[in-house]
Amino acid sequence: MAETDGPAGGSRSLDAAAAVAEQVLFPAALEVDTAERVPEGHFQRIAEIGFYGFAAPDGLNTLDLPDFASVCRAVETLAGGCLTTTFVWLQHHGAVTAAANTQNHALRDTYLESLLTGERRAGVAVTAAVRPGLPQLRAEPASGGWYLDGVAPWVTGWGMIDTLYVAARDANDALVMALVDAEESECLQAGPPARLVATNAGRTVTLRFSRYFLPRERVASITPRETYLRGDAETVRFNGNLALGVAGRAITLMGEDGQALSAQLSRTRDRLLSTTPEHVPTARAATSELAMRTAAALTTYVGGRSLLTDAHAQRLVREATFLLAFGTRPTIRSALLRTLSTREST
Repeated sequence: MAETDGPAGGSRSLDAAAAVAEQVLFPAALEVDTAERVPEGHFQRIAEIGFYGFAAPDGLNTLDLPDFASVCRAVETLAGGCLTTTFVWLQHHGAVTAAANTQNHALRDTYLESLLTGERRAGVAVTAAVRPGLPQLRAEPASGGWYLDGVAPWVTGWGMIDTLYVAARDANDALVMALVDAEESECLQAGPPARLVATNAGRTVTLRFSRYFLPRERVASITPRETYLRGDAETVRFNGNLALGVAGRAITLMGEDGQALSAQLSRTRDRLLSTTPEHVPTARAATSELAMRTAAALTTYVGGRSLLTDAHAQRLVREATFLLAFGTRPTIRSALLRTLSTREST
């Protein structure tokens, strides 16, 4: 990617991420876009540079990412190589954080090391229990553990992960957070992969839990939902780096004609990183709007060639569309609608 939009210098891990993005992910991005699943080799390369330990706490993290800005830039860099691969990989880190921070030492001993190396790869199914109103996935106390019932939509990586970080809500509005095997059974069934506008190779499915027994030994924490939601702004902030990666790739493909947009990318990145929690939704909306606008600019720049299905411009437009909806909250949606509705042509 262009120097102004690539990772800041001086970090071995950022350099490694850039090398994987440019040498492995981006050259195969169009092929992955139409594939049934992300190639195994992509995940192996990410594991080789230590990025499955991305969310490891101090003392276990071997990456040269000295601050939060570097962490965010690494996500942006990989997303600029291949959004689909990065999207699957990013789901892994909820399980890492859960295993690293749990008071269940047996769970930590069983899972953490293999999660950090990428030997064990994880997905996440949390949203179904966190949304307002009745939970889609419920937890009922049982002897020795819990029964889980309901559905978990939008579980990414199915068939490419072996562990699932799952949350189910109990009758007291607490979230039972656990690590379970990502395997179908009589009590856990996966629907067919959704056909999405982008990231289809990420294999996103809906899971149905039917009296699924969750042993107490697999529980990482039991957390009041309100407590969990207090950290939501940082999750929203972090996910915005995916859109910045798509925007950066579109700008890079425009060469010198993308310089004005490159300056906008830098300002949007700084705003997302530095804004206060109450303003994160607006900053996050700005990243998605920028991704769509830069992808549209690239389409215009390329012209008729962008209408072909093997053109990066059309892929990036679809990925930007995906990111208008992925991970949104009512506040982000409102900010996006205001921006998209009030922008005037010049």
